[in-house]
Amino acid sequence: MKYAAENLSRSDFVALEFDGTELGVAKALAPLPPRLRVALLSYRSDPRVGGQGIFATHIARALAKRGHDVSILSGPPYPEVPDGVRLVKLPSLDLFAQPQLGRYALRWRHLKSWTDTAEYFGHVSGKFMEPWSFSRRAAVYLKAHAGEFDVVLDNQSLGDALLEIGRILPLAAVIHHPIRRDLEMQLASEPKWGKRLLARRWYGFLPMQEAVAKRLARVVTVSEVSAGEIAACMGVARQRIEVVPLGVDQSVFYPRPRPAGRLRIMTTASSDVPLKGLRYLLTAFAGLLRDWPALELVIVGRRRPGPTQVLLETLGIGASVRFVQDLSGEQMAEEYAGARICVVPSLYEGFGLPVVEAMASGTPVIATDGGALPEVVGDAGVIVPAGDAVALQRAIDALLRDPKRAAMLAQAGLARVQARYGWDRVGEAYETLLLEQIIAPRSEQVIAAKC
Repeated sequence: MKYAAENLSRSDFVALEFDGTELGVAKALAPLPPRLRVALLSYRSDPRVGGQGIFATHIARALAKRGHDVSILSGPPYPEVPDGVRLVKLPSLDLFAQPQLGRYALRWRHLKSWTDTAEYFGHVSGKFMEPWSFSRRAAVYLKAHAGEFDVVLDNQSLGDALLEIGRILPLAAVIHHPIRRDLEMQLASEPKWGKRLLARRWYGFLPMQEAVAKRLARVVTVSEVSAGEIAACMGVARQRIEVVPLGVDQSVFYPRPRPAGRLRIMTTASSDVPLKGLRYLLTAFAGLLRDWPALELVIVGRRRPGPTQVLLETLGIGASVRFVQDLSGEQMAEEYAGARICVVPSLYEGFGLPVVEAMASGTPVIATDGGALPEVVGDAGVIVPAGDAVALQRAIDALLRDPKRAAMLAQAGLARVQARYGWDRVGEAYETLLLEQIIAPRSEQVIAAKC
């Protein structure tokens, strides 16, 4: 009897016990996939400051759980490092963390290297330099430690030094969505030409990222919508783009008892930018307060001077809006559990992680049709047109008045997450991709070159 192991995933190999059937014997005797040594590049990795940090933490944990050696090479703010994962700190100048009064004061440490000097003067002239400077530091480190790694996975830094790294080691890059969409929406919403000019300056790294992306052998993204946008905006051939959806930690985000009598909706807005569509939710919320005076809006994000603060004051709703920030996963899960509805008003999302966190928590979701949100939500939530405050208000009002429908959507959302959005699935997909589409073709090229 032959025990071929074709088409078996790594999850089939985890236990050596088997049930005596031919398939069980095949699983037990099949060789394990090789233990990969993965360098995960992530220029900003604290999960509290955005989705890229959440991805870095969870994909590192998922790959480590599958038996691989994972090192996160990160600039500050640094990630929460999972058990079994190594952190390699690549310090930047971290100019965003400097006190306001001293931010632009030149120091000797800013002149230690060409990378530091360029980062400093680029920053003070209004450019976002971290993707470029991080890729330079990562290239220096990986050239000196190339023998310690089998493959590199870049978390959307796309600095030009990534091309140097790709000549040293097999490499794939994750692009969550094309950042040019952020710039386009910011320009469209800004009436002052001076601020539009500053926005273009800030996003000056986009041509670099787009040029790098075109030259990579394999790009990974999080949704079919994002794949189409990357092809259209960044010129990456669609056949070189692999889609692997994100996951959610279902040991943290799960249904919990809801406080009785609380009337609360919530949303996340880690940055005060037009892309997140928060202004439409605030306008809708102001209208809801006429019929629901006890309603509270919780915004997971930092209250800061800017358009949101001005709108809060204009609408006169500040007393009913609460901001919370720097939350752990457990604290985020508690916020979802305390809300009647989670609202995602974004004009565009490449995936929309808050959607799956809310659904995993058993909280019904109202989202817009911006980007990949309908793809992620499916029929397990309410979808409204992006940028339409009236539609958003009506959808929230209808769901508040219909607890049975809200409960039905909550159950459907939970089932959808459990079937589609687990980090174990994501880890397995990345393992297969790295082995079969990144490392194997590179090995074949090396063999062909030697022949």
